[in-house]
Amino acid sequence: MDSAKRHTRKIRVGTLELGGDAPIVVQSMCATRTIDIDATVSQAHQLSHAGAGIVRVAVDNEREIEALKEIRRQTKGINLSVDLQENYRIADKVAPYVDKIRYNPGHLHHIERAKPIPQKVKWLVDVARDHDIAIRIGVNCGSVAPSFLQKFAGDQLAALVESAVYHCELMDEFGFDRFAVSLKDSDPAKVISANLQFSRRRPEVPLHLGVTEAGLPPDGIIKSRIAFEKLLSQGIGDTIRVSLTLPNERKHEEVQVGHQIIRDVAAGRFISVPDFGSGLNIISCPSCSRVENERFVELAEQVKEITAYASRHRITIAVMGCRVNGPGETDDADLGLWCGPTTVNLKKKSHKIGTFRYEEVLPRLKLEVDKLIAEQQASG
Repeated sequence: MDSAKRHTRKIRVGTLELGGDAPIVVQSMCATRTIDIDATVSQAHQLSHAGAGIVRVAVDNEREIEALKEIRRQTKGINLSVDLQENYRIADKVAPYVDKIRYNPGHLHHIERAKPIPQKVKWLVDVARDHDIAIRIGVNCGSVAPSFLQKFAGDQLAALVESAVYHCELMDEFGFDRFAVSLKDSDPAKVISANLQFSRRRPEVPLHLGVTEAGLPPDGIIKSRIAFEKLLSQGIGDTIRVSLTLPNERKHEEVQVGHQIIRDVAAGRFISVPDFGSGLNIISCPSCSRVENERFVELAEQVKEITAYASRHRITIAVMGCRVNGPGETDDADLGLWCGPTTVNLKKKSHKIGTFRYEEVLPRLKLEVDKLIAEQQASG
């Protein structure tokens, strides 16, 4: 049973309904390389068997489109969603093989820069309508559209919410209502605030909840719980994704955790963590097919280990696994690492400190942590 009555409309995604009085759907995303068909098919089944109602894959180029065709053939009983990443123009090529497409409003400006955003969205809507599939408008804190960041300078939360509302208005204009929205941040408090604000503005729109880059267990689970408990208990949230940094063989744990949170909220079991987030905060993405070196997960674990001594200091360290989210989503962290195929870019806020080999970056990171601690102590 669900904790509170939800008032969103129902939309169909493949074989399931999402929204309204339909059960809350737990979903997850393949972390395998999409061009590795066997591994991706295996992980899709792994996630589905764990209880994922929707499984998402990322597709960005022609090779991955060809792989998706075969992945679809071998996963016919699974509801597939595709992440268009920065290349919205491939939507018509992937649409025949999926049940939902996810686009990020903050990435639409990358391609065909002279073309107006409404025209791009209209094309996506036409593709979805022609192929009888759903859409998710996925707005992320680290990649809000530049126009909204400029309009709401200094208020990233407002930019996040207003971007989502604007794209809903475009859907209205184009007569398409088979869509859901997500508003994600790595800070549970911001996820709560953004979704509360949005749900007041557009109470009928199904919501996909997630704390992006929640990180390694158990902290990543706690962050997700903080947001989901608050929102689900108020009837906000129709599908959830728990984003944990895990090796591929444990990826299904995201789904198991999601179902447990739903059960706990429905039973009134809440986990109170009043001091959580007051000290060291390590955020890391859950890994996906965009990750360019599988050592990223191991690196995130090592970062947690070598910085444990700084647990009482208010420092945020972000560890990102790819070039798509890495640069933007490390800008707000005190220290950020975004990982390439052979090297790691180390940043202090938006300033790049340098590029290091995987085996070199940890000692330099520790040095930078020590500097931050000394600065905090000097300032009282």
